[in-house]
Amino acid sequence: MKPVIGIMPLYDRQKESLWMLPGYVELIEENGGIPVILPLTDNFETLDYFLETCQGFLFTGGQDVSPELYDAEKLVVCGETHQVRDTMEIYCMEKALEEDIPVFGICRGAQLLNVVAGGTLYQDLPTEYSSEIAHQMKRPYNRGQHKVQLPKGTMLADILERDSLMVNSYHHQGIKDVGEKLTITAIAEDGLVEGIYLDENQFALGVQWHPEFFAAATQENQRMIQMFLAHCF
Repeated sequence: MKPVIGIMPLYDRQKESLWMLPGYVELIEENGGIPVILPLTDNFETLDYFLETCQGFLFTGGQDVSPELYDAEKLVVCGETHQVRDTMEIYCMEKALEEDIPVFGICRGAQLLNVVAGGTLYQDLPTEYSSEIAHQMKRPYNRGQHKVQLPKGTMLADILERDSLMVNSYHHQGIKDVGEKLTITAIAEDGLVEGIYLDENQFALGVQWHPEFFAAATQENQRMIQMFLAHCF
């Protein structure tokens, strides 16, 4: 029986529409899962249905996480936020972690995991974090932009059986203070935290880069997703 994986929807404010990058769906489907795109809603009764139905959740990229969620004043450099999406995803992630349902966060999803664990974010890296690395790369996104180190004995080092990895990079926010009980599993060459996980859960991993742009064919993405799906039963 294949595990059903709930995927958080993307929202286009200009078009007032929900949408999805095929890469997210492909990462799940091509590695043995059944992807289900959730509705965008803050109706907890609706969300409870998916929490009872899905064996795992993929938290996607997208809008900035509202600074209010980590007790910070919103700066002018902070990007677009979405209250309903924040409410929905915070609820789903907190419930999933509480019930030990596996979660995998990508970009915004990793930042959300950090905030749920009590951490904070840089609202805009170019103005708050000096670096020679361009963390918001230009197209095409299916190529390496910079290297991350994978500390020995942490989740990604164990999964990928290596101590470093070339990743793409498309984000203007980033992890600042790491949340309580989270372990760092990937660090950019400029010191920015790019991978975190909650060791007390069977699988709760967040990565700052975008595996969905590399497609499911790359070995590293396959192994991360396969390990995620292996816990979703």
